[in-house]
Amino acid sequence: MVDLTRRKVLLGGLAAVTATAASAALPSWANARTAVAAPAVHDPFQLGVASGDPLPDSVVLWTRLAPAPLNPDGFGGMPDATYAVDWEIANDAAFTSIVQSGQASAVRASAHSVHIEPTGLQPAREYFYRFKTGGYISPVGRTRTAPAAGAAVDQLKYCFTSCQHWEEGYYHAYKGVVADDPDLVLFLGDYIYEKKSGRAAQERNPRSLAFTEDVTTLAQYRARHAQHKTDADLQAAHAIAPWIVVFDDHEVMNNWNGTTSPATAARKAAGFQAFYENTPIRSTAKPNGSSIQLYRQFVWGNLARFHMLDTRQYRNAQVADPAGSAGPSCTDMRSTSRSILGSTEEAWLLKQFESHPTTWDFLGQQVFFATRDGDGNKATCESPDSWQGYEASRNRIQQGWVDRKVANPVVLTGDVHRHWAADLRLDYFDHSDPVIGSELVTTSVTSNSDTATAPSATWYANNPHIKYCKGERGYVRVTTTPTQTRADFMTTSDTSVYDPAKVVIKNDRSYVVQAGRPGLQQV
Repeated sequence: MVDLTRRKVLLGGLAAVTATAASAALPSWANARTAVAAPAVHDPFQLGVASGDPLPDSVVLWTRLAPAPLNPDGFGGMPDATYAVDWEIANDAAFTSIVQSGQASAVRASAHSVHIEPTGLQPAREYFYRFKTGGYISPVGRTRTAPAAGAAVDQLKYCFTSCQHWEEGYYHAYKGVVADDPDLVLFLGDYIYEKKSGRAAQERNPRSLAFTEDVTTLAQYRARHAQHKTDADLQAAHAIAPWIVVFDDHEVMNNWNGTTSPATAARKAAGFQAFYENTPIRSTAKPNGSSIQLYRQFVWGNLARFHMLDTRQYRNAQVADPAGSAGPSCTDMRSTSRSILGSTEEAWLLKQFESHPTTWDFLGQQVFFATRDGDGNKATCESPDSWQGYEASRNRIQQGWVDRKVANPVVLTGDVHRHWAADLRLDYFDHSDPVIGSELVTTSVTSNSDTATAPSATWYANNPHIKYCKGERGYVRVTTTPTQTRADFMTTSDTSVYDPAKVVIKNDRSYVVQAGRPGLQQV
């Protein structure tokens, strides 16, 4: 067997140019079968490979054929034809022990994306996978299955992040993710930004968009996703571990919602379709027009359970926050009829809390969960685009895990472009109210790079449940064991400059939560 380290295979595969069928060095299987009359194309694996949604016996394998990813028609340079794509999954990176293989059709209606869902895999196992078509071989990806339900798990290491605006910087965070070699990666929304080019000068735009107008059509969403996928660091992070992905608003339109959305049904349908085509999610999430089933659950043995939420599609309309006013209406924000999840998803989540198969319950979701109170006055309100704008909905979820004796709830959050760490209470204005959980908030990969002002001492005094805030780019690295969850808030060097030799990734601060003892402790 060839002795190849995991990272050497993965990163070497990403850096290498795939060979053609004419190369004498290629094994026989490299001459992948193609559909009858499908025109030849040059290397179609420009967007890399990915895996996701791991189960004990299955994981999604993804690629998308796109020899010219930035073509404005959204088809990535692929002809109007169906292509046969062979896939393999193996026990080793050299593919000397192939476990399963098969063939899928990459069709134009799905932008030649491929989602493979092999079953019958072994739980808690590392696997390697690749694709082949037209004589080309994809980069090699590494993935893993979840442990069996109830299986004893000593440790889970995962990373989570969000908000990767292309124009606003380079994806240094993913260099750190790859170096951390996690079991799992969570992405909590804003994988792309639909906005047109020409952002404010102070936000710095080191990279240019191929399509500079607002994204509104399926072709444009496909091309915008493809441009993001051309980033080598993002490709490497996708190839290193399975991802669990949810969207927020910018995958469709800023601040859209599912009830009185400013986004049309056609625009939502286009955004959802492109999101599905470009992420390693299961066919159960394949959109039905302007609807997509995104919320779901993943269980990691007896250690951790991930409740992945959709806080965008079913929420009530966001309460207006008029400029220059005293703030949004507290009466509206605290109305018991309002929900950020909608009644069906909210009931689903509360139902999950009735069982306790794992030590830890993680809520992977998009927007700030704890209250942030600027003036210490309960009579004023702020942050209507967060759970604070749906206070009764948050109360039902928090009271739900208290009533159902969820021992170790931890909320994982994206969206706000800063690192935050907070304790959770039923009453955030009663500073003696017991702590019932914790929230870990990741900063962005690039969005709004390094422009945030740190909270003042007075602000922290009004918010003693909030322990930390950092306005730099990065991600959060989490290590979970049966006795504690540790969160390392990782930051990166200047994302406006791309010099691999000068990229610095550091741990800015760490907190732990002890099992059975709610509350953050700095370490």
